[in-house]
Amino acid sequence: GQGGHSYLQEWLWWAGLLCMGVGEAANFAAYAFAPATLVTPLGALSVLVSAVLSSTFLNEQLNVHGKIGCILSILGSTVMVIHAPQEEEVSSLESMAEKLKDPGFIVFAVCVLVSSLLLIFVAGPRCGQSNVLVYVLVCSAIGSLSVSCVKGLGITLKELFSGKPVLKEPLGWVLLVCLVICISVQINYLNKALDIFNTSVVTPVYYVLFTTAVMMCSAILFKEWQHMVLDNIIGTISGFLTIVSGIFLLHAFRDMPFTSDLLPLFL
Repeated sequence: GQGGHSYLQEWLWWAGLLCMGVGEAANFAAYAFAPATLVTPLGALSVLVSAVLSSTFLNEQLNVHGKIGCILSILGSTVMVIHAPQEEEVSSLESMAEKLKDPGFIVFAVCVLVSSLLLIFVAGPRCGQSNVLVYVLVCSAIGSLSVSCVKGLGITLKELFSGKPVLKEPLGWVLLVCLVICISVQINYLNKALDIFNTSVVTPVYYVLFTTAVMMCSAILFKEWQHMVLDNIIGTISGFLTIVSGIFLLHAFRDMPFTSDLLPLFL
């Protein structure tokens, strides 16, 4: 709760980090072939799987709210897949460099960095111990930039496997360094938030803010929403809000002793 780093001495933490790394490697591959607006919200399924595994192996109770939340997460993910946006084709590092030079993305990146610095050095010491949004906002904002780095590195790897001399291109190495920095910041401040606040509070708030930030970044960088028709826009937003509702039900009421047997009594 004091924001220390004693967890680095625990083997279980490192084992968990390794497992998360394997999962993120698969996530990395997904970003290389699909729009970030589609991939990121589908991360809600990991929350669903975690809830089911916790109920099975850790004897945690999955009440009626949790089961409804799982169903809503699946429905929302399905709707988002059906109405997924199409991003502008980015097939080379040259085109990725042009995207990164776009004035809109530069303004977005500067705003993210400035706001993150203000949250870390100004808001953090004042209300970081009492307000869950401070450290979670840092993770979410920096995380949106990390997704852009992952997208660029995915293109780099595809070109590398096709035989192009991309290792000589500085952009790939710059993206790799930026990704390492972004992930390090995310891990540090997410652990700070989990040290201070309950997981049932941090997880849904972080998911909503992170996904929103990634969708904004992708819309600016890859113009994913530029050619979408109205029904697909409504479907994507509705699917995302349905997932958010499911995540909220799954976590916010996790400790409530509410079962289906009590339903007639409440009615």
